[in-house]
Amino acid sequence: MINCAKHSLLLAALLGLSVSAVAQTKGIDMKGTVGYAIDQRGYVVKSGTGLCWRTGYWTPAMAIEECDPDLVKKAAPAAAKSRAVAPPPAAAVVPAAQKVTLAADALFDFNKANLRPEGKAKLDKLVGDVKGIKLEVIIAVGHADRFGSDAYNQKLSEKRAAAVKAYLVGKGIEPNRVYTEGKGEKQPITKPGQCKGPKSKKTIACLQPDRRVDIEVIGTKAQ
Repeated sequence: MINCAKHSLLLAALLGLSVSAVAQTKGIDMKGTVGYAIDQRGYVVKSGTGLCWRTGYWTPAMAIEECDPDLVKKAAPAAAKSRAVAPPPAAAVVPAAQKVTLAADALFDFNKANLRPEGKAKLDKLVGDVKGIKLEVIIAVGHADRFGSDAYNQKLSEKRAAAVKAYLVGKGIEPNRVYTEGKGEKQPITKPGQCKGPKSKKTIACLQPDRRVDIEVIGTKAQ
């Protein structure tokens, strides 16, 4: 195992965006190594089918009830016997998470899912920064504004997230390290009633913050 300390990634320079590190207490072995990728909110990262995303450090001994209940049941008797003599755990190696929000208009033309040259340049910068860490997972979540049907916006948000993944993979990121999801118009940033009226240039501009792709990078950096 690599002896890593928690670090914030250096991606905030990209558009001056926010950084946050996540603390994790579950799925840690006796050496303090984390077995599951944790998102910015402190939750275990899961696939669209509900499977937990294991880190490269994961072993069956790190299994937790939420993700691997069968393994936890098998390990319980042995754990009970060794609990009395087990040494205190060392400081945990916790993957640090950084959330980068890119405006969809910076990546795509309005109502499109094809990456613009400007969008590719921003993702190139992201790839360059990721090379400086031991990457666990990149989570790309697409969003849309309220114009259009729910089904259309859901599909558009998924296509945008998929386009981001395809580009990152083309730049050398392992496909199984990139998780994509579309939220459609379900998670707007604008407040209710903030951008009133039918579709117009003014309203479209007002809703721009809702058209975005959230990219969360989770990994560790060796000292």
